[in-house]
This record gives sequence, C-alpha cells and structure tokens, in this order.
Amino acid sequence: MRIAILLYDDMAALDAVGPYEVFRFAQDTEVVFTGKKVGEVRAGGNLGLVVDQPLAEVSSADIVLVPGGTGQVALMADNEVHEWLRQIDRTTTWTTSVCTGSLLLGAAGLLDGRKATSHWLALDHLSTFGAVPTGQRVVFDGKYVTAAGVSAGIDMALELIGRIAGDTASQAIQLGIEYDPQPPHDAGSPAKAPAALVARMRENRRALLQET
Repeated sequence: MRIAILLYDDMAALDAVGPYEVFRFAQDTEVVFTGKKVGEVRAGGNLGLVVDQPLAEVSSADIVLVPGGTGQVALMADNEVHEWLRQIDRTTTWTTSVCTGSLLLGAAGLLDGRKATSHWLALDHLSTFGAVPTGQRVVFDGKYVTAAGVSAGIDMALELIGRIAGDTASQAIQLGIEYDPQPPHDAGSPAKAPAALVARMRENRRALLQET
C-alpha cells in the first residue's frame, strides 16, 4: 500500500506527522514524502521536514494525504499542485486531508458536492468549492476522507486503517502509539471552548486574512 504525503513550507507538521505515525505501523505500507522540489521544507514553527521525491515522480498512490497549515494559502492558486492532485486522485483508493488541506482538495475540484470538514476556523470556506461543510471530526464521503484541525489527522488515520485492515489492526496501532488523549481542558472545539475565546480567535483570523 503506497501512501503519498504532500509537504510544503509553513504546513502544520502534525497534520502530516500524526497520520504518518499511524500509517507506518500498518502492514505492507510504503510512505513517500513528496512536494514541488526535493529537499527540506519548513513547517510552522520552523520544523524541518524532507521531501524525498518531487511531484512529477509520484504519479500514483493507494492513499494520498494533503495536510493543512498557513502555507496552504500560497497553494490555493498553484496549478502544478492542483493538477498533481487531480492526476494522483485518479489512481487512489483513498484521497485524504487534514485541517485546511481540504481547501486544497476543494481548489483542485475534488470535493464538489461532497461532505467534508476542515479546521473550524476555515470550515465555511469549503462551500466556495461546492463542498458541503460538516462539523464532524472525521468525514468519509466515498473515497474522500477529510479530518478537522491538526490533531484530528490521527483519528482519521486510525479509522482509515480500521476500514482497510480491520479494527484489530487499528486498535493495535492505537495501543502501540499509546493514543489515549486526556487533555487538561475540554476546549478542543468551538462547541466546548469558552465563547469569549472562540470569538477572539475568529476575530484574529479575520484580521489575518485582511492583512494578507
């Protein structure tokens, strides 16, 4: 099972690394990190990740994963990336995204008429591409699988492995990586977080978009 993970500057590292930690423990998998050119990219916070093969050399995959992050904005009009997504999608069994990676799938024309999710601050933008925004943490619509913000990629990968290899395989990976979240606050979604905090983050997001 070949898994292609897209890397680019200013992506959210956990969007890619979280699912990778799940996928790499599944049996008979090969993970390739791809991007516009071979070499290092800098994820948000200046973490270095390495593209092993350029897009042109990754023409097929069983699973493709598109992470999100602030760098996603720069790719929304990138025809090279969009064409690669459309091309590789023709070969995939599963086309997936984490966080605002779903906006890239939408910009490539892959989510028209499909239910999808994204980071809660970007969820409304999905409708721009004909997608049906859904506030679930992980959304399956045919072979298209989208996860909400950042940490939701781990949930998505575990559920996907469960569908591919069975619940026991997924449970074994979950236990192996000791994925047993017990956060100190119940504030991981806008439905649970303090209203003032949600409002402030929405306002900060609007201000950032106006600046760019």
